[in-house]
Amino acid sequence: MDSIAKFYKEIAKIENLDLLAKQVVEGFLIGLHKSPFHGFSVEFAEHRLYNPGESTRHIDWKVFARTDRLYVKKFEEETNLRCMIVLDASSSMYFPEKEESASGLRKIDFAALAAASIMQLLRKQRDAFGLTVFTGQTEAMSEVKSSSVHHKVLLGQLEQLLERKERNRKTAAAQALHEIADKIHRRSLVVIFSDMLENVDTAETEAIFSALQHLKHNKHEVILFHVTDKSKEMDFEFVNRPYKFVDLETGDEVKVQPNQVKEFYVEQMQKFFQRLKLRCAQFKIDLVEADINEGFTQVLLPYLMKREKFN
Repeated sequence: MDSIAKFYKEIAKIENLDLLAKQVVEGFLIGLHKSPFHGFSVEFAEHRLYNPGESTRHIDWKVFARTDRLYVKKFEEETNLRCMIVLDASSSMYFPEKEESASGLRKIDFAALAAASIMQLLRKQRDAFGLTVFTGQTEAMSEVKSSSVHHKVLLGQLEQLLERKERNRKTAAAQALHEIADKIHRRSLVVIFSDMLENVDTAETEAIFSALQHLKHNKHEVILFHVTDKSKEMDFEFVNRPYKFVDLETGDEVKVQPNQVKEFYVEQMQKFFQRLKLRCAQFKIDLVEADINEGFTQVLLPYLMKREKFN
């Protein structure tokens, strides 16, 4: 944990998101090839295995010479997948302050860099991708494309999010997810980065669950990365002294000592997460815990495992 935190504090100092994403992906792929998961085919996503009986005209003999396996080149209509990356940019995602973060990253930094890293992998696999940003409303929803210009535009949007200073931007995940479910091409991959910290009121949580179900009803594959600073937000690990806690989305404040509320707080957070976990399991949605202090393999490996299902 200490070495991971030290590494990400160092990369957090680099301001070029494209460069950062390339470093993250490069490090991930090097680790992947040394791991039990080295069979993932990032290099040959533009090919598919040859099926006995079909024409040999499109076999790629150069690939055969390197791999001793028969691959044929994919045609445009066979090309890979469409992926919509969905990013929660509400004010709660700007927690914690960088100087108070073990990794040097806020949740929004982690989510934006993870999103940019997935874009790098999508480009390697010649997939098309788009970006949706939501707060209390859908702020932006791009087209799904695979061009270099499109990639640069989306990186620019992510970098703009990192520079925001104002608070009190609320969350409306359900509205954005319903819109995505209706607008994007059927059987797309939807990758969501959110802390899911809306009001835990039953009506609002049910609205989120309904939106997730809508995505599955429209035949999309979904990965939900639950982005948190786990030690603080889930486990409430604070030194027992007086604190003033501020709701970043409403500005509400409360002064309290952590041990006065920790047991109740942790219980409520666990209940909400278990409810979310249960619903995702029911809808066959991949729910992945993404702790901002634990690096990016926890994001990129589940993505790659899901991506393999489209080949």
